[in-house]
Amino acid sequence: MGIGELFIVALGLSADAFAVSLCKGLSMRKLDFKTAGLISFSFGIFQAGMPIIGYLLASRFSGYVESFDHWIAFALLALLGIKMLVDALKGGDDRNPRSCPSGIRAGELFLLSLATSIDALAVGITFAVLSVRISLAASVIGITTLVLSFCGIMIGHRFGIRFKKFAEIGGGLILILIGIKVLFDHMIFC
Repeated sequence: MGIGELFIVALGLSADAFAVSLCKGLSMRKLDFKTAGLISFSFGIFQAGMPIIGYLLASRFSGYVESFDHWIAFALLALLGIKMLVDALKGGDDRNPRSCPSGIRAGELFLLSLATSIDALAVGITFAVLSVRISLAASVIGITTLVLSFCGIMIGHRFGIRFKKFAEIGGGLILILIGIKVLFDHMIFC
């Protein structure tokens, strides 16, 4: 998997963090760069760490699944993408600022960071199956998430969260397309 594909995966994975960041930006009456940086950093660290955890777990078992690893990668990415699409399409009222809690506490930040990065754990498993360089992948995912989360807070503060649904739909479609590409590449080259 090349850097371009990793960046596309990173964009898909960061969609949840971007959407939550839009929400947090909307709830800020005054733009607080310290809080924006803290949220972005936390989201980036979790998004970088979870694929590493998934990779390490899956690396121990990759020898047993080599004959059907492409199906595992496809299924995980497709399911994650479909989940993101369903969540985006059935989402709540994005125009209601009360649906976005204001302020940030340590416990809330931890839970938001964890919740927005669970998908990255499954992608880490996929990376192990595909023998992707995890250090590069985690770095690309973490940095992309950090930057997009910070931008999400700025955009949310400035324009509201009218883009939340589009970000989630785009992220879901990206993950599904990467899953299809993995399956297609295996069928063509094996």
